[in-house]
Amino acid sequence: MHNGFLAELTRLGPEAPPRPWSLAAARSYCARLTRSHYENFSVASLLLPRRLLPHFHAVYAYCRWADDLADEAGSGEKSLALLRWWREELLRCYDGRPTHPVMLALRPTIHRFAIPPRPFLDLLVAFEQDQTVKHYETYDQLLGYCRNSANPVGHLVLYLCECYDEERAALADHICTGLQLANFWQDVARDLDIGRIYLPEEDRHRFGVTRDDLHARRSTPGFIELMRFEVERARELFHRGTPLMERLPGDVRPDIELFQRGGLAILGKIERDGYDVLARRPALAKWQKAALLGGALWRRLRAALT
Repeated sequence: MHNGFLAELTRLGPEAPPRPWSLAAARSYCARLTRSHYENFSVASLLLPRRLLPHFHAVYAYCRWADDLADEAGSGEKSLALLRWWREELLRCYDGRPTHPVMLALRPTIHRFAIPPRPFLDLLVAFEQDQTVKHYETYDQLLGYCRNSANPVGHLVLYLCECYDEERAALADHICTGLQLANFWQDVARDLDIGRIYLPEEDRHRFGVTRDDLHARRSTPGFIELMRFEVERARELFHRGTPLMERLPGDVRPDIELFQRGGLAILGKIERDGYDVLARRPALAKWQKAALLGGALWRRLRAALT
């Protein structure tokens, strides 16, 4: 278990003594948690309306804690027990009095934006699945995982932007699945280190890539072609979700667009590195993230002037 999260779990986990938290202190905790974790692009960038920041921070903190409970808790059995506890904490936001600072911050967000339990609960299903399913035979099975691991995040964002409906949710699903796949293809080597293979077996078979090749970190010609295929398939998902942007409120559109462009930038970095994600992990440099943000700021300014 990661020492930092172990200390946090000891302080705020199910066996920790209860302590009083004000809403302001709980929101401050969520903001610090958000700022302290690296992502490909900022969870709450400079473009996001200030009024939405505490709500995005609360949702992010919920997801971050769930992710850490799944990946940093040690054994699969212990992770499943902790995820059950996290589910109980969430449900107290709807029918009881939560005590964890993340849930104390999340509860007013849930009520303010009328967010149902399902997207939060679906995320936990994916984290639980990670404890028992370590590889996927087909692309359809992987998409089924993404429906719980990624798409609920897009639904939560739509609720926060007060524009959730079925049409926008379907478009957001394309972008969120694309983001999840971009992250998988960025982290093929890291996932191998923890015993997970997200490259579908049917695709590996098609390109002649064996498990032994992956574990030996052999970047065969077949592996390079496999990654080219997966990158293009993820890129197509981003393009299919693009019509969402024009259906978003103007004050949040640049920030959401930044997520999409960040995912596409990761795919572009994989391509420029020759698809050899086993040799080096592709990541955006600070100047590339600054360029993405600058482009989004320019598009907002241009829109304001026209």
